[in-house]
Amino acid sequence: MKNSSAQKPVARTVAFSFATFFVITLVLASLPARRAMAQNPELQQKVAEVKQSAAQNKQALSQYSWQEHETIAIKGSVKDEKLYEVRLGPDGKPQKTELDNTPTSSGGRQHGIKHHIKEKKTEEYQDYGHQIAALAQTYAQPDPEKLQQAFQQGNLLLGSAGAPGEVKLVIKNYVKPNDQVTLVFSQAAKAIQSMEIASYLDDPKDAVKISAQFSKLPDGTNHASNMQVDGVSKELTVTTQNSNYQKM
Repeated sequence: MKNSSAQKPVARTVAFSFATFFVITLVLASLPARRAMAQNPELQQKVAEVKQSAAQNKQALSQYSWQEHETIAIKGSVKDEKLYEVRLGPDGKPQKTELDNTPTSSGGRQHGIKHHIKEKKTEEYQDYGHQIAALAQTYAQPDPEKLQQAFQQGNLLLGSAGAPGEVKLVIKNYVKPNDQVTLVFSQAAKAIQSMEIASYLDDPKDAVKISAQFSKLPDGTNHASNMQVDGVSKELTVTTQNSNYQKM
Protein backbone atom coordinates (compact mmCIF):
# COMPACT_ATOMS: atom_id res chain seq x y z
CA MET A 1 0.00 0.00 0.00
CA LYS A 2 2.83 2.36 0.85
CA ASN A 3 4.42 1.77 -2.52
CA SER A 4 1.11 2.49 -4.30
CA SER A 5 0.56 5.80 -2.51
CA ALA A 6 4.15 6.84 -3.08
CA GLN A 7 3.72 6.46 -6.86
CA LYS A 8 0.77 8.88 -7.13
CA PRO A 9 2.81 12.13 -7.02
CA VAL A 10 5.09 10.69 -9.67
CA ALA A 11 2.09 9.91 -11.90
CA ARG A 12 0.74 13.45 -11.46
CA THR A 13 4.17 14.87 -12.27
CA VAL A 14 4.40 12.80 -15.44
CA ALA A 15 0.91 13.88 -16.53
CA PHE A 16 1.75 17.52 -15.84
CA SER A 17 5.01 17.24 -17.74
CA PHE A 18 3.26 15.69 -20.74
CA ALA A 19 0.59 18.43 -20.79
CA THR A 20 3.29 21.09 -20.56
CA PHE A 21 5.25 19.45 -23.37
CA PHE A 22 2.10 19.31 -25.53
CA VAL A 23 1.38 23.03 -25.06
CA ILE A 24 5.00 23.97 -25.76
CA THR A 25 4.93 21.84 -28.92
CA LEU A 26 1.83 23.69 -30.20
CA VAL A 27 3.41 27.06 -29.51
CA LEU A 28 6.64 26.11 -31.25
CA ALA A 29 4.70 24.76 -34.24
CA SER A 30 3.08 28.17 -34.72
CA LEU A 31 6.35 30.07 -34.50
CA PRO A 32 7.58 29.49 -38.10
CA ALA A 33 4.50 31.20 -39.60
CA ARG A 34 4.68 34.07 -37.10
CA ARG A 35 8.41 34.45 -37.62
CA ALA A 36 7.94 34.44 -41.40
CA MET A 37 5.41 37.26 -41.11
CA ALA A 38 7.69 39.28 -38.85
CA GLN A 39 10.66 38.78 -41.14
CA ASN A 40 8.81 39.51 -44.38
CA PRO A 41 7.76 43.17 -44.36
CA GLU A 42 7.51 43.06 -48.17
CA LEU A 43 4.73 40.46 -48.01
CA GLN A 44 2.97 42.43 -45.29
CA GLN A 45 3.06 45.55 -47.46
CA LYS A 46 1.71 43.73 -50.53
CA VAL A 47 -1.11 42.19 -48.53
CA ALA A 48 -2.01 45.62 -47.15
CA GLU A 49 -2.17 47.06 -50.69
CA VAL A 50 -4.41 44.24 -51.96
CA LYS A 51 -6.67 44.51 -48.90
CA GLN A 52 -7.08 48.26 -49.38
CA SER A 53 -7.87 47.82 -53.07
CA ALA A 54 -10.37 45.03 -52.36
CA ALA A 55 -12.15 47.10 -49.69
CA GLN A 56 -12.40 50.14 -51.96
CA ASN A 57 -13.76 48.11 -54.87
CA LYS A 58 -16.31 46.35 -52.71
CA GLN A 59 -17.63 49.73 -51.62
CA ALA A 60 -17.56 51.12 -55.17
CA LEU A 61 -19.36 48.09 -56.67
CA SER A 62 -22.16 48.41 -54.11
CA GLN A 63 -23.21 51.56 -55.98
CA TYR A 64 -23.61 49.72 -59.30
CA SER A 65 -25.91 47.27 -61.00
CA TRP A 66 -24.75 45.33 -64.04
CA GLN A 67 -25.66 42.54 -66.42
CA GLU A 68 -24.14 39.07 -66.34
CA HIS A 69 -24.34 36.77 -69.35
CA GLU A 70 -23.94 33.15 -68.24
CA THR A 71 -23.32 30.23 -70.61
CA ILE A 72 -23.29 26.56 -69.61
CA ALA A 73 -21.55 24.11 -71.94
CA ILE A 74 -20.94 20.36 -71.72
CA LYS A 75 -17.89 19.07 -73.59
CA GLY A 76 -17.88 22.33 -75.55
CA SER A 77 -21.57 22.12 -76.56
CA VAL A 78 -23.67 25.03 -75.25
CA LYS A 79 -26.69 23.78 -73.29
CA ASP A 80 -28.07 26.90 -71.64
CA GLU A 81 -27.67 30.68 -71.60
CA LYS A 82 -29.02 33.16 -69.09
CA LEU A 83 -28.94 36.91 -68.65
CA TYR A 84 -29.07 38.40 -65.16
CA GLU A 85 -29.21 41.82 -63.59
CA VAL A 86 -26.79 41.82 -60.67
CA ARG A 87 -26.17 44.04 -57.68
CA LEU A 88 -24.46 43.52 -54.35
CA GLY A 89 -26.74 42.84 -51.40
CA PRO A 90 -26.34 44.19 -47.85
CA ASP A 91 -24.09 41.21 -47.06
CA GLY A 92 -21.78 42.10 -49.96
CA LYS A 93 -22.81 39.04 -51.99
CA PRO A 94 -24.20 39.27 -55.55
CA GLN A 95 -27.98 39.25 -55.89
CA LYS A 96 -29.21 38.14 -59.31
CA THR A 97 -32.47 38.73 -61.13
CA GLU A 98 -32.98 36.72 -64.30
CA LEU A 99 -33.79 38.90 -67.31
CA ASP A 100 -33.84 36.34 -70.09
CA ASN A 101 -33.44 32.61 -70.55
CA THR A 102 -32.37 31.16 -73.88
CA PRO A 103 -31.98 27.39 -73.52
CA THR A 104 -30.29 25.68 -76.42
CA SER A 105 -32.69 23.35 -78.20
CA SER A 106 -32.40 21.01 -81.17
CA GLY A 107 -35.86 22.18 -82.30
CA GLY A 108 -39.05 20.26 -82.84
CA ARG A 109 -41.31 18.55 -80.35
CA GLN A 110 -40.13 15.29 -78.85
CA HIS A 111 -42.03 12.65 -76.90
CA GLY A 112 -41.36 9.45 -75.00
CA ILE A 113 -39.22 8.21 -72.17
CA LYS A 114 -35.91 8.89 -73.96
CA HIS A 115 -36.76 12.58 -74.23
CA HIS A 116 -37.82 12.64 -70.55
CA ILE A 117 -34.51 11.09 -69.48
CA LYS A 118 -32.60 13.54 -71.65
CA GLU A 119 -34.47 16.49 -70.15
CA LYS A 120 -33.85 15.23 -66.61
CA LYS A 121 -30.14 14.80 -67.28
CA THR A 122 -29.97 18.28 -68.79
CA GLU A 123 -31.60 19.71 -65.66
CA GLU A 124 -29.04 17.88 -63.48
CA TYR A 125 -26.18 19.35 -65.49
CA GLN A 126 -27.72 22.81 -65.35
CA ASP A 127 -28.13 22.52 -61.56
CA TYR A 128 -24.49 21.44 -61.28
CA GLY A 129 -23.46 24.36 -63.48
CA HIS A 130 -25.30 26.80 -61.21
CA GLN A 131 -23.61 25.25 -58.16
CA ILE A 132 -20.09 25.73 -59.50
CA ALA A 133 -21.00 29.22 -60.75
CA ALA A 134 -22.17 30.10 -57.23
CA LEU A 135 -18.92 28.70 -55.83
CA ALA A 136 -16.96 30.93 -58.21
CA GLN A 137 -18.78 34.00 -56.89
CA THR A 138 -17.36 33.35 -53.41
CA TYR A 139 -13.90 33.95 -54.90
CA ALA A 140 -14.75 36.68 -57.43
CA GLN A 141 -13.98 39.67 -55.19
CA PRO A 142 -11.22 39.06 -52.61
CA ASP A 143 -12.34 39.59 -49.01
CA PRO A 144 -9.99 41.83 -46.96
CA GLU A 145 -10.75 39.93 -43.74
CA LYS A 146 -9.99 36.55 -45.31
CA LEU A 147 -6.77 37.92 -46.78
CA GLN A 148 -5.68 39.13 -43.35
CA GLN A 149 -6.61 35.80 -41.77
CA ALA A 150 -4.61 33.89 -44.40
CA PHE A 151 -1.64 36.17 -43.78
CA GLN A 152 -1.79 35.71 -40.00
CA GLN A 153 -2.04 31.93 -40.34
CA GLY A 154 0.93 31.72 -42.69
CA ASN A 155 -1.26 30.61 -45.64
CA LEU A 156 -0.25 33.49 -47.91
CA LEU A 157 3.00 33.62 -49.86
CA LEU A 158 4.60 35.75 -52.56
CA GLY A 159 4.69 33.90 -55.86
CA SER A 160 7.26 34.25 -58.63
CA ALA A 161 7.23 37.70 -60.22
CA GLY A 162 5.23 38.10 -63.40
CA ALA A 163 5.31 41.22 -65.58
CA PRO A 164 7.16 44.29 -64.25
CA GLY A 165 5.14 46.08 -61.58
CA GLU A 166 2.97 43.04 -60.86
CA VAL A 167 2.80 41.04 -57.65
CA LYS A 168 1.65 37.44 -57.40
CA LEU A 169 0.09 36.20 -54.16
CA VAL A 170 -0.59 32.51 -53.52
CA ILE A 171 -3.25 31.84 -50.86
CA LYS A 172 -4.10 28.44 -49.40
CA ASN A 173 -7.18 27.45 -47.35
CA TYR A 174 -8.93 30.63 -48.46
CA VAL A 175 -12.59 29.58 -48.71
CA LYS A 176 -12.26 25.81 -48.24
CA PRO A 177 -9.60 23.56 -46.73
CA ASN A 178 -6.77 22.88 -49.20
CA ASP A 179 -8.07 25.23 -51.90
CA GLN A 180 -5.62 27.61 -53.57
CA VAL A 181 -5.96 31.09 -55.02
CA THR A 182 -3.29 32.68 -57.19
CA LEU A 183 -3.86 36.42 -57.46
CA VAL A 184 -2.00 38.86 -59.75
CA PHE A 185 -2.01 42.47 -58.54
CA SER A 186 -0.78 45.53 -60.44
CA GLN A 187 1.02 47.93 -58.14
CA ALA A 188 0.84 50.74 -60.69
CA ALA A 189 -2.91 50.41 -61.25
CA LYS A 190 -3.54 49.39 -57.61
CA ALA A 191 -5.89 46.72 -58.94
CA ILE A 192 -6.22 42.96 -59.32
CA GLN A 193 -5.48 41.81 -62.86
CA SER A 194 -6.43 38.13 -62.71
CA MET A 195 -7.17 35.18 -60.44
CA GLU A 196 -6.66 31.42 -60.80
CA ILE A 197 -8.45 29.19 -58.29
CA ALA A 198 -8.29 25.47 -57.55
CA SER A 199 -11.29 24.49 -55.43
CA TYR A 200 -14.08 21.88 -55.20
CA LEU A 201 -17.74 21.43 -54.29
CA ASP A 202 -18.56 19.18 -51.30
CA ASP A 203 -15.94 16.53 -52.07
CA PRO A 204 -12.32 17.43 -52.89
CA LYS A 205 -12.53 14.82 -55.67
CA ASP A 206 -15.13 17.03 -57.39
CA ALA A 207 -12.52 19.54 -58.54
CA VAL A 208 -13.49 22.99 -59.79
CA LYS A 209 -11.06 25.26 -61.63
CA ILE A 210 -11.81 28.97 -61.89
CA SER A 211 -10.08 31.70 -63.86
CA ALA A 212 -11.10 35.36 -63.82
CA GLN A 213 -9.94 38.46 -65.67
CA PHE A 214 -10.49 41.92 -64.23
CA SER A 215 -11.12 45.28 -65.89
CA LYS A 216 -11.62 48.87 -64.75
CA LEU A 217 -14.69 51.05 -65.18
CA PRO A 218 -14.21 54.71 -66.21
CA ASP A 219 -14.24 55.82 -62.54
CA GLY A 220 -11.50 53.31 -61.69
CA THR A 221 -13.70 50.66 -60.09
CA ASN A 222 -12.18 47.22 -60.65
CA HIS A 223 -14.43 44.27 -61.47
CA ALA A 224 -14.34 40.68 -62.72
CA SER A 225 -15.18 41.19 -66.39
CA ASN A 226 -14.82 37.58 -67.53
CA MET A 227 -14.83 34.31 -65.64
CA GLN A 228 -14.53 30.66 -66.65
CA VAL A 229 -15.50 27.86 -64.27
CA ASP A 230 -14.66 24.24 -65.10
CA GLY A 231 -16.38 21.36 -63.32
CA VAL A 232 -13.72 18.77 -64.07
CA SER A 233 -15.65 15.57 -63.25
CA LYS A 234 -18.59 16.41 -65.53
CA GLU A 235 -16.57 18.20 -68.23
CA LEU A 236 -18.90 21.15 -67.75
CA THR A 237 -17.88 24.77 -68.25
CA VAL A 238 -19.65 27.91 -67.11
CA THR A 239 -18.52 31.21 -68.59
CA THR A 240 -19.74 34.60 -67.43
CA GLN A 241 -19.30 38.04 -68.97
CA ASN A 242 -20.18 41.16 -66.99
CA SER A 243 -21.10 44.39 -68.75
CA ASN A 244 -23.44 47.39 -68.84
CA TYR A 245 -22.49 48.75 -65.42
CA GLN A 246 -24.90 51.44 -64.26
CA LYS A 247 -24.77 53.55 -61.10
CA MET A 248 -27.92 53.15 -59.03
